[in-house]
Amino acid sequence: MDSEKRNQNYNTYVEAKVPKTKFWQALLKAFVVGGLICCVGQLFYDLYAYWFPTLSEAQLGSAMLSTIIAITAILTGLGIFDWIGAFAGAGSVIPITGFANSIVSPSMEFKKEGIIFGICVKMFSIAGPVIVCGVVGSVLAGLIYLII
Repeated sequence: MDSEKRNQNYNTYVEAKVPKTKFWQALLKAFVVGGLICCVGQLFYDLYAYWFPTLSEAQLGSAMLSTIIAITAILTGLGIFDWIGAFAGAGSVIPITGFANSIVSPSMEFKKEGIIFGICVKMFSIAGPVIVCGVVGSVLAGLIYLII
């Protein structure tokens, strides 16, 4: 049997075995959960604006983001955010919650290896490349802006 026929048979086999995604149902779940996360963030922003009227918009935004990060970290530690992620899919990976989850999850997984070689080293195993790409991208964008 030639390789092209073998590859075609394999692809047919894989398509038959892979579970079919319920596209519209997954889209609706992601939309609702992502929207709820954003509404919770806006709720904290408004509460902080009410409680601390002297804070600037930037300070209110920082307080709200810190709260969302803390809540996500706690929910990840309790195993609840994993359930939310399985239910909502991409709706739960709104950048700030996904980032917090990507830092806490490896830390929990490797805590048996100790504080330094487990938690501290593995903490940025997923988020580290994202941070590096973000910094490099912003530097390149700044250089292009400077030149133009």
